[in-house]
Parts: sequence; C-alpha cells; structure tokens
Amino acid sequence: MVASLRSETLRGVFYSLCERVGEQGAYFIISIVLARLLAPEQFGLIAMLAVFIQVAKSFLDSGFGAALIQKKNATPVDECSIFYFNILVGFFCAGLLCISAPWIAAFYGRPLLIPLTRVLSLVLIINAFGLVQTTLLTKHIDFKTQFRVSVAATVLSGAVGIIMALRGFGVWSLAAQTVTRSFLRTLLLWLFHDWRPKLLFSFRALGEMFGFGSRLLASALLNRAFENIYLVVIGRLFSAADLGLYGVAKRIAHQTTLSITNVVTRVTFPVFSKIQDDDERLRRGMRKALALLAFVNFPVMIGLALVSKPLIYLLLTEKWAAAVPWLQLLCVAGILYPLHSLHLNILKAKGRSDLFFRLEVVKKVLIITSIAITYRWGITAMIYGQICISVLCYYVNSYYTARLIDYRLKQQLLDLAPYLVVSIFMGCGVYLAQWIPCTSEMVLFVIQILLGASLYGVLTYVLRLPACIDAVSIVGNTLRPHMLCCARS
Repeated sequence: MVASLRSETLRGVFYSLCERVGEQGAYFIISIVLARLLAPEQFGLIAMLAVFIQVAKSFLDSGFGAALIQKKNATPVDECSIFYFNILVGFFCAGLLCISAPWIAAFYGRPLLIPLTRVLSLVLIINAFGLVQTTLLTKHIDFKTQFRVSVAATVLSGAVGIIMALRGFGVWSLAAQTVTRSFLRTLLLWLFHDWRPKLLFSFRALGEMFGFGSRLLASALLNRAFENIYLVVIGRLFSAADLGLYGVAKRIAHQTTLSITNVVTRVTFPVFSKIQDDDERLRRGMRKALALLAFVNFPVMIGLALVSKPLIYLLLTEKWAAAVPWLQLLCVAGILYPLHSLHLNILKAKGRSDLFFRLEVVKKVLIITSIAITYRWGITAMIYGQICISVLCYYVNSYYTARLIDYRLKQQLLDLAPYLVVSIFMGCGVYLAQWIPCTSEMVLFVIQILLGASLYGVLTYVLRLPACIDAVSIVGNTLRPHMLCCARS
C-alpha cells in the first residue's frame, strides 16, 4: 500500500508538472502575442473585473470539492448532490454579476465594463458543469487526463483570442478567449472522464460536508477577494495604463510561482488526506514536498527577477518597459508563495478547516494594514508591502504545522537554507553574465538562462541535495515504463 501510494504520488507530480508547464507555457506564449497586438488599457479593463469573477468562482465550488477529496468514504450521492448544487450556484452567481454590472462599471467609471461583465459571467455557468469531474480526477491523483484537457483548451482558446485580436476586436478578444477556454475545458472533461450524474440528491449529504466545506468557502472568498485587492485599489486610484502594466507584471510573476505551487500542492492534498491519521508519514511527506518546492521555486523566481528587463523588452516590446521594476519586486514577493499553500494543505488534510479560516483572517488583516500604509507612496511601495506580508504570513502559516505534526519553523528553515544559498549563488552568476559581450539582447538572454540552469543543476547534484535526488527519481520512475515499451516495440 505504501509503495502503491508512493508510485501514485510520483506519477501525479510528473503529470501535474506536465500540465502546468504545458498549459502555462501555452498561455504565456498566447499572452505575449496578445500583448503585442493589444494595448495595456485593454488588459487593464479585464483586470478590473478579475476580483469579481474570482470571488464568484469561489462561491461556485463552495468548498465542497475539497470536502469530497478529504472525505474517505465519499458516495455517489455525495458526488451528485455537489454536482447539482454547483450548477444552481453557478446560475445564481452569473445572474448576480449581470445585475451588478452597472454598479461595477460606475465604480471604475468605465461603461464598457457592463457588457464585459455580463459576457464573462458565462464562465461561472460553464465551469459548474465540470467541477465534480475535476475533483474526482484530483482525488484519484489522475493528472494525466487533466494535462490533456488543460493544454488542449488553452491552445484552442488562445487561437480564438489571437484571431479576434488580429481582426480588430480589441478587449473582446480577451473576453472571448476566457469564455472559450472554460467551455472547451468543460467539454473535454466530459469526453475524457466517464463520471456522469445520476438523479440523486441529498441535503443530508451536503450538510455532512458543509462544516468542513463552509470554512474553506469563507477562506476561499477572503483569498480571492484579497488576491485581487491590489488590482481594485490600483484601478481605483491610478490609471488604466498603470493597472495594465501592474496586471501583466503580476500575471508573469504570479502565474510562474502558481504553476510551480500547483504541481506539488494539487498532488499533496489528496495524498496527505489518505494518510491524515499518521503524523509521522505526514511529517516526512511535508519535508519532502517543502524541499521540492524550494528546489524549483527559489531559483526560478530569483532568475526571473534578474532577466526581467530583457524578457519584457524581447517578448512584449518597450511599451511595457515600466512593468520591469514591478515584475522584479513581485518575483521577490513570490519566493515563499508555494510554501504557504503546502502548510495549508496539512490543515485541510487534517480536517481543520477552522484553523485554516482563522489563519486566512489574520493574513487578510495584515494585507489591509499594508495597503493602508503604503498606497499613498505609489505602486512600488505597495509591492514592498507585499514582500513584508509574505514573510510574516510564512511565520503565521508554520505555527499550526508545528502544532499538528511537530514540524517546527526552525527545522523548516534549516531544510530550506541550502536551496536558498545555492539559488543566490546561481543568481550572482546570472547577474555577472550581463557583462559578457554579445551581438544582441536575445543572445545574452539565452546565455543567462542556460548559465543559470546549468550552474544550479550542477551545484544541487554535486551537493546531493535531497530534493534534487527526488526530482531525478520522479522523472526516471515515470519515464522508465514508457522507454521500456518503446524499446520492446
């Protein structure tokens, strides 16, 4: 059983990585093309609606998806009840957004937001039909299917957005891309997954999961609202162009670290849930996952900060140059982001959604305090506030992990220190490489990337850092069966 769970975990991490790299890689390329075709103001209009759409998406799941994963003996009645409830909530939230559209537009002083809000509300209805399939795939650690679905939906919807942008549809090309992506993802989930709803519904089944799910819902609402609160504040106090520049910088930094986070944390939650009663195994699993996230995220975010300028100039052109310093600071703020999520997975796996919600409230109070202090000095000062909040929140998150599985902050820092030191050393090499005489910015950019990756890979392997060995094991154990099959054929 232990060997089987380990095999499932390794396979899950590998395909979760493939999905994140494939989906976010495709989305990144598509975003670059659209950024070249569209103006920052048009991206700013979509960013203004992000907080409302994300909050509504949190209502859509209502915390029942996580409850279904955490519950060991879930039944078809549980699954069908959640499915029909999600659809009801999807229509309700979409209707509420449509009614609220004039007030949202008045808040920002942008009449075009009325039809944009109503079109984007379709995403909520569409997503409601695929939430249970996504949850069941995650519970069974099946990220291979999610990999196929996500990449296909992203590429096809991106093609729609680019074609519309070329034909002069402006901001509507971004809206069409978003809606099409949700539609294709839901359609493919139904095609690739054999789960189908039955005529079963039970308020009792929902009630049994409500205690756990309701606190996660409240936490998700807080998280969604505050995740985009900077977009709201910047959109209200600064220009649409400033919001567009900040939004692109945030998207590059956040999507990079979020992709890394999802690779591991989406796998660890169902795995931790399976061993929720064994604190020793939870502690070992937490240490391995924490090291693996640090092994990947630390060098990526430090490297991204150092190559931000050539990256923006080469991919998005000079009209986005003002986003460079903001992107660099947001990379620093994102260094600890994946580690926060891993701590919260322990609380969810243990069924302690009450502690989960309590931590979210504390962190949101810190965010409000930071914004209230820094907004008067501009966007740069607000990002420095985010960096301080990230450090404080890590301390807050680690408190209950120490209590529940006896994995204390001091031990965590000792486990993380080697990866941070090696990443900083790699960063020094990348920084010094900018003085290498090159014929073009593109050549220098490629040299910095290759030098950083090579230097980090060699150092972690020579030092035999545990996460490096685990990463090699994950790739080797997953690819070996495919290689053997190819050899036999």
